[in-house]
Amino acid sequence: HSLHDFAWTPDGDLIFRESIFHHSQVETPWGPVRQQNSGWFRMNPRRHHLLSFGTYHSTNPWGVTFDDWGNHVASHPVFAAAFHSLDPPYPQQHPRPVGLQAYSGVCGHEFVDFDTFPDDLQGDHFIKVRYKPTNRVEILKWKETEFGYEEEYVSDLVFSTNLSFIPVDLRYGPDGAMYVCDWYNPVKGHAQYSLRDERRDRHSGRIWRITAKDKPTLSPPNFAEMSVGELVATLGRREYRYRYWAKRELRERDSDEVRLALNNWLAQLDKADPRYPHHQLEALWTGRSVGQFDVRLLRELLESEDHHARAAAVQQIRYTDRHLDDEGELLMRAAQDPKGLVRMEAAIAASYVGTPEALEAVVQTLNHPVGGHLAYAIRCSLGSEKLRAHWETDPSSRVPTLMARLEKSSELKEPKPSAAEAEFDRQPNLATIQVSCVPERMRFSMEEIAVFAGQPVKIVFSNPDANDHNFVLVKPGALEEVGMAANEMAKDPKNANSDFIPQKKRSLILDHSPMIGPNRKTQIHVLRFVAPEEPGVYPFVCTFPGHWVVMKGNMAVGETLEAANKMLADLQPQIVREWSLADFPEIEVKQDEQRVMRGMNAFMKARCTQCHKVAGHGVELGPDLADVAKRFQGKKLLQQLLEPSVEINKKFQPQQFILKNGKVVAGVVMEETDTMLHVVSNLLTPQMVTKVPVAQIEERIPSRVSPMPTGLLNVLQRDEILDLLTFLESGGYKLPDHIHGHHHK
Repeated sequence: HSLHDFAWTPDGDLIFRESIFHHSQVETPWGPVRQQNSGWFRMNPRRHHLLSFGTYHSTNPWGVTFDDWGNHVASHPVFAAAFHSLDPPYPQQHPRPVGLQAYSGVCGHEFVDFDTFPDDLQGDHFIKVRYKPTNRVEILKWKETEFGYEEEYVSDLVFSTNLSFIPVDLRYGPDGAMYVCDWYNPVKGHAQYSLRDERRDRHSGRIWRITAKDKPTLSPPNFAEMSVGELVATLGRREYRYRYWAKRELRERDSDEVRLALNNWLAQLDKADPRYPHHQLEALWTGRSVGQFDVRLLRELLESEDHHARAAAVQQIRYTDRHLDDEGELLMRAAQDPKGLVRMEAAIAASYVGTPEALEAVVQTLNHPVGGHLAYAIRCSLGSEKLRAHWETDPSSRVPTLMARLEKSSELKEPKPSAAEAEFDRQPNLATIQVSCVPERMRFSMEEIAVFAGQPVKIVFSNPDANDHNFVLVKPGALEEVGMAANEMAKDPKNANSDFIPQKKRSLILDHSPMIGPNRKTQIHVLRFVAPEEPGVYPFVCTFPGHWVVMKGNMAVGETLEAANKMLADLQPQIVREWSLADFPEIEVKQDEQRVMRGMNAFMKARCTQCHKVAGHGVELGPDLADVAKRFQGKKLLQQLLEPSVEINKKFQPQQFILKNGKVVAGVVMEETDTMLHVVSNLLTPQMVTKVPVAQIEERIPSRVSPMPTGLLNVLQRDEILDLLTFLESGGYKLPDHIHGHHHK
């Protein structure tokens, strides 16, 4: 129960944990740190700075390591990196991690990265020891998901029926062999057995040494005798433990010499090397561990093409001690990253930064798909002590509502399977996919699924949204036909409360759920099916009338998973041509429902929803395009889309302000009084406001360039552009009146 799991983090802090029944108050130079009933501590030894984080009601979880990119791996929880939000006000704890992998009885982990072990285990496998209930050493696969990581059991490495075999830790040695510590005692409980139980063995204990057949071990390096340059060069090795030991030694050397060696090492590396972002990250971590934090390198990594590097860099924003003057902007950018792992790190880092801008960044993550570890990280961050102070006493804050929805989503439990369903779920190649509905966004939490032909698939579909939705998987090319048929169903009042599964198109539908949601019998449904044998892209969609154009995704079926992922990558919109007004000498806009729906699809494809709303779809950062269509039609409307700077809406016109102190502020004025201007530099981050005192303005220069970029229609075909005009001039798709009472807007 007492302090355990001491380990050095990749960036040089000491991490350790305390278990249930303990209440701690630690006096530090920075003030008291309190925690109770299980949680983590992190100490910076150079500054004697102690943090408490990740507290939630659990038992006695042991075992800790870090993967190649610095993600914290433990037992309860497994993907512990998602649990790093700072604690809520003492003595409160974070919520239980419902539905996330978490186990007791695990004592240690080690990722396979030494060449002394088999090739097929390298890179994405780790080994852990279990002292209960199995008494075994297991091989597991480390699998990245849309919102974090999960482990998957592969096989046993060591197993014994001897109850005295109790593995309690394991570690690679410098020679590349793996060493397992065996407590070797038949009594492993402190409360279940008498302290005088004669079976207690106080003298025995074993160390097992595991090597691979036909794989030679290594000659251990002597880190103590290496130069600083040699130690830094070791950071480029694959073996985590070698890098770990090298950094331990570097912390004992002169920090200025280490910084110089790191710079020289990076300068000599090949930037085209796939491992280059990782080498940069090791340099950043090492610099921080010796008190030489490299802000320039941090900014480079935040822009890395590798999302693992971006996520690890965002994590470091927690520890910059407010030395960055644009923390809020950096967090906001990360909160809108296309990768869930980066958004998760942004949410967690916000709990450390603790500013109103940081809170807004967490809220922004909810505008993107949310689920699993990401959803848990967001809940914990919003509940952390620093961020709670900004919303708890604000009666106008949306945060309590958002947290309630996240909590409700986490409480949606998969129904108990029947015997046949349980047998289906035991198949070895089963792909289990969690798909939820993003509240208020009309989006699935997962919009791309990759499976191989003939693979058994289980989709756990949940809906915490205020609207009802379904999940319908259709054949390639059948999306529009099925969607339009659902629209036709809406015209008949007797279908107002139906599942909107068009019976005449059943031959085009592979599988579907009923409508689920707050107005239906359930908010969760499980689909089980075998992926088609025919490779291709199979759309999935919500067929509620009008939703099917917006709320959709694709399941790629390939001969292999790699082939399926390539199909998804190839689906990204490609440039058709650089359209100009001269390409449209005649414009004919036909008002019919099918063209309106196709135009709505073009509206989504051109990504107009980033800044504009039409009929409730999209984000209101620019003028509602339905209002624009009231002022312009036909060719004039098309010109506004192709040449947005021809006539700029005064409300959204960028301006440049030259201040008396020489500074320049540029952006759109969102609010103006006699004494103050509220300026937003980037409409994609409207909460990042710069306040400009009117008295400080030397000159005010309106821009002649619209904030709307040109070229947005270049991904559309000619017919799609004409359909888009039809959609805009129509004001968007409108539900029949008899449907409104059955579906909340």
